[in-house]
Amino acid sequence: MSNLDNLTSKIIKDAEVKKIEILNEATVKADEIIKKKTEEANKKASSILQKAEMESKTIKERIISKTDLEIRNKKLLAKQQVIEKVFEAAKEKLKAMNAEEFTKFIKNSIMAIDIHGDEEIIINPVDRDKLPEKFLAEVNKALISKGKLGNLKFNVKTHEIDGGFILSKNGIEINNSFDELVNSLKYELEYEVGKILFTE
Repeated sequence: MSNLDNLTSKIIKDAEVKKIEILNEATVKADEIIKKKTEEANKKASSILQKAEMESKTIKERIISKTDLEIRNKKLLAKQQVIEKVFEAAKEKLKAMNAEEFTKFIKNSIMAIDIHGDEEIIINPVDRDKLPEKFLAEVNKALISKGKLGNLKFNVKTHEIDGGFILSKNGIEINNSFDELVNSLKYELEYEVGKILFTE
């Protein structure tokens, strides 16, 4: 074989070897690229999945929190309505007092207040009719025994207060109407009444 043939053969062989090397290298690089892109895709997919899970959890927590709040508000409203009914019933009980009970209640209430003794009693016509004729005389006598003026009198005008009475002097009023009494007691006792009604 001539030198030319040898050279040609060597070139072809070298080319074949080079081709195999290039193919192998290309395959390795392709595998690396595929692996890298697959890992990136998996990471991205995992990240998207995690984000979706987190968003789903957040939405779920918000819904639960909102539902809990709505339930608490409904329970609170129901409790407030029950408490309101209790105090309304107390007011109705006061209004249902007979003449003797009402007279005693008004007299004791007036005697418990630090007054001068020359105020006007504002009262509605129905309640005034429950009081005996000697009511003013008895109350004034009791006031004098306490060192007061003993000159209470009924206000001549008709007043539509919903039970109880108001003491008035020089534009200053001491409100002992049943509405006012129950409202003041409600403010003081609402918590206690709620505890009694709703203690499990």
